[in-house]
Amino acid sequence: MQKKGTSISRKYPSLRDIPTRTQYSWLEGRRLDDGAEGLWRVHDGIYDLTDFVERHPGGREWLELTKGTDITEAFEAHHISEGPERLLEKFKIRDAKEPRNYNLTFKEDGFFRTFKRRVREKLKTVDMVTPARLSNLYTDVLFIMTYVMAVAALVTKNYIVGFLAALTLTWCVICAHNYFHRRNNWRMYIFNLSFMSFKEWRISHALSHHLYTNSLHDLEISLGEPFLCWIPDPKIKNWFQRYASWIYGPFIYCLIYISEFIKKLVLSKSHLGLDDLIPFSVPLVMYLATGESITSVINTWLYIVFAGSFIFSLIGFNASHHHSGVVHEGDAIRQNSDWAIYQMDTAMDREDINRSHFFTLTFFGQHILHHIFPTLDHGVLAQFQPEFVQTLKEFEYDFRECSWFEHIIEQHKQLARIEPRTAYKGQVKKTK
Repeated sequence: MQKKGTSISRKYPSLRDIPTRTQYSWLEGRRLDDGAEGLWRVHDGIYDLTDFVERHPGGREWLELTKGTDITEAFEAHHISEGPERLLEKFKIRDAKEPRNYNLTFKEDGFFRTFKRRVREKLKTVDMVTPARLSNLYTDVLFIMTYVMAVAALVTKNYIVGFLAALTLTWCVICAHNYFHRRNNWRMYIFNLSFMSFKEWRISHALSHHLYTNSLHDLEISLGEPFLCWIPDPKIKNWFQRYASWIYGPFIYCLIYISEFIKKLVLSKSHLGLDDLIPFSVPLVMYLATGESITSVINTWLYIVFAGSFIFSLIGFNASHHHSGVVHEGDAIRQNSDWAIYQMDTAMDREDINRSHFFTLTFFGQHILHHIFPTLDHGVLAQFQPEFVQTLKEFEYDFRECSWFEHIIEQHKQLARIEPRTAYKGQVKKTK
């Protein structure tokens, strides 16, 4: 039986429910559903970017990954200037044969494009260099300290030092997330110290989660199932999954790093590359710097990896999106929802970290602004708060924030929630 569409699309995502789903099967499902006719689709046009792949300023990988899919959301979010839109028209082949699968909108007078115009103007005068340099400094120091603290943990044989090494590793990895949204650069490779892959996260995080947050098209939602089920649907989760996840969840947190690597070895080994050897540089440095036995090195290193995975998951799963008060698949959403409005409806920012550059980098801070403009450095985002507040007032949007502790409580409530909200309270409209 044909499954019905989702809250943001006409079609149920192909290949979502296969037991061996990966980032690459998600892309294949998109090619089946998006009506891109084997090329690239933006809004209702079909474009042949084949001759532009090598010249793409953001790097060829983004276009290679997305060939055969609808890249409307990615194109809009990743390009702030007007140049790419003018250039795109040179590659148009024809109008698409079928309507877009997704019902999120990008109207000229909508929230997203109104805000983007203001950000575009602000970029002409804002200091982009100083905050970006500070982000680079924090990242580089944490990168070096990851090795230093790992060696210190091995030498001292102290669990507290080992935990601090794990914290340093995880902060370093989260900082690296700041870089893989952009064109290729060396800092994006730091992400792989965790055993996770920046190449795969470009798919599951940048192209899936960022653009279709909390929907059935969000791969970060589906990859957590059946153990962590945030979608409020009694057909997806039973009583055990709802409440036992509060207990076994922390154990899953510890396995995220390693499980991502094992999954790639088993299901996506054809995509393995030299960058997948990066995490092994940590125990190599530990061994060469201390001369300790290989067994001792491995034991200490695994402790750091498991503890780091726990910290990463604790931060990531409670960063913004799983508060029980935000929209998840199955909940009623606004009709003809502007894409940026949808992003805000599916998130709740963290009031306790957004005022600190360091904590913004290491705790996925300025989360909503990062979703709307992912290619901007995290450290720069705070400078666009005045334009953001102005646009919120103009569209009468009630922006919500909460503390990390509240997020943790509400995330567990969301794991237990099975009844979708059937009505969305109020509509956002531009004031005259």
